[in-house]
Amino acid sequence: MFKKLSISAAAVGVLVAAAATVLNPAPASAASAPLSDARIAAHFDLAQGQTPENVALAPGGRTYVTFAKARQIAEVSPEGAVRILATLPEPADGGVHTPALGFPLTVGITRAHDGTLYFLYATGTADLTGVWRMRPGGRPERIAALPADGLPNGLALDARTHTLYVADSVLGTIWTVPTTGGTATAWSTTHDLAPDGFLGANGLKVHNGAVWVTNFDRGTVLRVPVLRDGRAGQAQTRADGMPGIDDFAFTGRGDQLLAALDGANEVALVQGDGSHSTVLSSADGLQNPTSIALRGDTVYVLSAAWNTAHDPNLMLARRAR
Repeated sequence: MFKKLSISAAAVGVLVAAAATVLNPAPASAASAPLSDARIAAHFDLAQGQTPENVALAPGGRTYVTFAKARQIAEVSPEGAVRILATLPEPADGGVHTPALGFPLTVGITRAHDGTLYFLYATGTADLTGVWRMRPGGRPERIAALPADGLPNGLALDARTHTLYVADSVLGTIWTVPTTGGTATAWSTTHDLAPDGFLGANGLKVHNGAVWVTNFDRGTVLRVPVLRDGRAGQAQTRADGMPGIDDFAFTGRGDQLLAALDGANEVALVQGDGSHSTVLSSADGLQNPTSIALRGDTVYVLSAAWNTAHDPNLMLARRAR
């Protein structure tokens, strides 16, 4: 996620830089290898708050999406039709005290094999901020509270241990929550997760015995090993030089990943050695991309249009094997 409404000197600097990127973008190029055939598969309604923040894939070509500003969970069909599954309750104060942003928003989402959806809601209030769950055909319910002065953002499920990992962008913390619900535990608070003026820990995935997380302000990809007893090991910086990095997805080739670069309107291919290159850009239709998922040879990219204020969308591209 990118947009910021509250004002501080450091944050203004971040936004000015981002605005400059939008108004004076680097020379754009069409999809680059290994991606091709980029196309927009669904357009969302910005006026209705349909700013897509995160995505989870489901069988049959369906996708589940959080619409951040609308406080909604939606299903998108393979044909691009949008069905709203739930709208979360608005906080009594309207969410004006939501840290860093000043409005309530639905954020990370993940899907279990049985179809249960887990997602995050940040409101700046103790009664609503936390991890939520919605079983197939059911209603959303909060299963774990998270600090109201934080901003839960990225979410990942370790199906083997039935553990949810949550990246907090304001408190610079990775939390763990059992899928059954209960008390959240601060799993890692390493300084590498902290923000530098706006947002810190952001996108998050479980991969090859570690929790991987991006830092939006610092432009880094971090790897935090999961030790045998479940505790967090020492964080390692695996890639840097990508300010505005949001969510990401592994390609299935070792530690290679695709990352959404929000302010730059780009998707980067990040190699296992940390080198990276642009494979999608605004020329392909990106509008402040926020998250990425892969299904076979198909890459799904969500754009929220936080700063461009034009055409939030779902883009598909083909990945060469």
